[in-house]
Amino acid sequence: MMDIVGKRLWFFLISAVILIPGLISLAIFRLEPGVDFSSGTAMTLRFATEIDQSQLRGKMASLGYGEAMIQRTGEGDFLVRVKAISPETREELVNGLKAGLNTEITVRDSYTVSPVIATKIGRDAAIAVAVASVLMMLYIAWAFRRMPRPFRWGAVAVIALAHDVLVVMGVFSILGWSAGVQIDAMFITGMLAVVGYSVNNIVVVFDRIRENVSKGISRDFEDTVNSSILETMGRCINTSLTTLFVILAMFLLGGVTIRYFILVLLIGVVAGTYNSICLAGQLLVVWDKRDWGRLFPQKKQIETST
Repeated sequence: MMDIVGKRLWFFLISAVILIPGLISLAIFRLEPGVDFSSGTAMTLRFATEIDQSQLRGKMASLGYGEAMIQRTGEGDFLVRVKAISPETREELVNGLKAGLNTEITVRDSYTVSPVIATKIGRDAAIAVAVASVLMMLYIAWAFRRMPRPFRWGAVAVIALAHDVLVVMGVFSILGWSAGVQIDAMFITGMLAVVGYSVNNIVVVFDRIRENVSKGISRDFEDTVNSSILETMGRCINTSLTTLFVILAMFLLGGVTIRYFILVLLIGVVAGTYNSICLAGQLLVVWDKRDWGRLFPQKKQIETST
């Protein structure tokens, strides 16, 4: 039988290798806030003739918008973000671009967020993630109330969820300073979806562990957890693959407005699948054995927690 739990050190090391660059990036560069969190005006512009990004950037600078964030979309449009401006000023900007670039411009999408609203959105987003995590921990602790020390199960689930959240945030922090990728309200929506998806996979594994503990398939908790992970592995992988196929199709064929939302889901599903198989159950074993300082697999011991 494959010993997944016994190799927990290697899985923890893999997670560390993935997490550390993202955490360093978060500490130094943080996340690049979009209009939703920093206030400003965002526009999606379509040009009648082919325009280079450098041409557009140069003309924006000549019009007094040298700090503008400009990204080319997969459809050939340009996503332009500037400081908050009024509809009249936006119209003047578009007319200035038309005259300077000698082409017709269609404003496909435009919205403005004030500083007050941006601050409120950021605060509400942080509260939403925190409340969701606490409620999940309490629910899992209640669902596993018949197990010894049920709070442990909820705490481990939240620690595992933090892994997935930090992976996504780390990747977007790196993309932020390297490619100018910004986060917006859709990013928070994607993060909450990732949390929900990940906790579903974790609960499936935990529920099988609970069943096997009740059946008494082994007096060694580590063996019980390992058997439970192997029994649910196929289900977790198959569910994740079918989800990933849909997400990949949306990422490749969907519009630019949801591209980074889909990227959050893509990274989150991969991280959540890895988490449910390689981390969550192993954390339970580590906590049960109290071997935080000696993560290398030890000789089998009879566990009394069952």
